[in-house]
Amino acid sequence: MNSTAVAESAVVPDLRQIKSQQQAAWSSGDYAVVGTTLSIVGETLCEALDLRSGQRVLDVAAGNGNASLAAARRWCEVVSTDYVPSLLERGRERAAAERLDMRFEEADAEALPFPDASFDAVMSTFGVMFTADHVRAADEMLRVCRPGGRIGLTNWTPAGFIGQLFKTIGRHRPPPPGTASPAAWGTRERIGELFERQARSIVAAERQFVFRYRSPRHWLDVFRTWYGPTLKAFAALPAPAQAELENDLMVLVDRFNRADDGTMVVPGAYLEVVITRA
Repeated sequence: MNSTAVAESAVVPDLRQIKSQQQAAWSSGDYAVVGTTLSIVGETLCEALDLRSGQRVLDVAAGNGNASLAAARRWCEVVSTDYVPSLLERGRERAAAERLDMRFEEADAEALPFPDASFDAVMSTFGVMFTADHVRAADEMLRVCRPGGRIGLTNWTPAGFIGQLFKTIGRHRPPPPGTASPAAWGTRERIGELFERQARSIVAAERQFVFRYRSPRHWLDVFRTWYGPTLKAFAALPAPAQAELENDLMVLVDRFNRADDGTMVVPGAYLEVVITRA
C-alpha cells in the first residue's frame, strides 16, 4: 500500500461527535454518587499544589467539586467548572452546606471562558483526561494559568483498576474509531507531550486511591446505576452481552481485590502531576 492509500485509510475521529457522546455519558446516572467517594484525592492534590490563601484557582471538569471544595477550604478564590450542569449543582449544594464562598460556572474544558493568565492554579481530578481533544484541553489549561503558576492533575493510569475498567468496557463496546485513550493522561510520556513545551518543571508520582465497597456486587450495582460510562455501556448491549460484560467486570474486580472477607478493597492507581508553568 502506497503512502497516499495509507493516508486515505487513516481514521480521522469526529471530535465533535465524540464530545457529544461523552457529555451524554457523564450527564447520565449521577457521577456525584461515585465522585463523593474520591474526596481525599482533591485534598491530596491541593496539598501537592501547595495552595495558599487568596490564590485564584480554577477546577476544570470538576464534577461534583471535590478539588474545588478542597481549595476553598484553604481560603482560595475558587471557580469550579464542568459541562454537566447537574454536577455543578451538586457542588453548589456541598459548598452551601460547608458555607464555602466559591463560584460555579458551566464551561467546556476545550474552550474555557476565561482570559489568558487569569489563575494562579489550574487543576482537574479525573476530569480533563476524558476530553475528546487532549491537545486543545491541555492548551486551554496552560493558557489560563499565569506564568509561574501551577497546573495539578490526577489521572487514572492504563494498568490500574479504572484504566482496566475502561479497557474491559471497550472490548464489549468499542469507542468511536480514532478515539484517544483517556488513560494516556495517566502516563508521564503523554503528560510531557501535552505540557512540556510550556512547563518550567513537571513532577509526577503514582498514587493509589482505594475503592472500598460492601462487596464486588455492591460496586457493580453502584457503577452500573450511577457511573455514566458503565451505565451507557450496559444500556447499549443486548441482555446476553450485558451478562458477558458483567462477568468480565467481576473477574476484573477479583483480580484487584485484596479483601478476603467478602467486601471490596481495590487499589486504583493514578498519576498525580504538578506542572509549573514557564
